[in-house]
Amino acid sequence: MAAGTTARYRDPDIQSWGENAMAFSGIDYIAVLAAAAAGFAFGALWYGALARQWMAAAKLSEADLQMEGFAHAVPYLVAAVSQLVLATLLAGLMSHLDRVDLAGGLTTAFWLWLGFVATTMAVNHRFQAKGWDLTAIDGGHWLLSMLIQGAIIGLFGV
Repeated sequence: MAAGTTARYRDPDIQSWGENAMAFSGIDYIAVLAAAAAGFAFGALWYGALARQWMAAAKLSEADLQMEGFAHAVPYLVAAVSQLVLATLLAGLMSHLDRVDLAGGLTTAFWLWLGFVATTMAVNHRFQAKGWDLTAIDGGHWLLSMLIQGAIIGLFGV
C-alpha cells in the first residue's frame, strides 16, 4: 500500500490498528451466553441420540470412556468453554461484518463452519484413520450448533 493511503475499511480517525481491531465491548453477552448454552444443550441431544453410532465411528468402547473423579467432568468443561468462545467470536465477527440479523447469523455461521471447522475436522479424521461417518456425525453437530448460535445472536443482536 502506498504511503499516505489507508485501507478501505480503516477508520481514518483511529490512529492505531490496535484500536481498530475487532471490538467486543458492544456485544450483547446475554445473547452470547444464550447461544453458548443452546449450543451445549444441542450437543447433549445430538450425541445422546447418536451415542452408539459415534462410539462405533470413533472406534471407542464403553470402557474407553470410563473416567473417574474430575476427569469425568473435563470433556464437559472443555465443551462448555469452547461453546462460549465460539459464540463470543461469532458475535464479534457478525458485529464486525455488520451482519447482525437472522440471515447474517446463519450465513456467517455456515461459512465459518465450512472454512474452518469442516476442513480441519476432515483433515484430522483422515490422519487419525477415522471414517467419514465420524466426520459426518461431528461435522453435523458443529454445523447445526453454529447455525443455532448464529440464529440466536442474530435475533438478539449484539
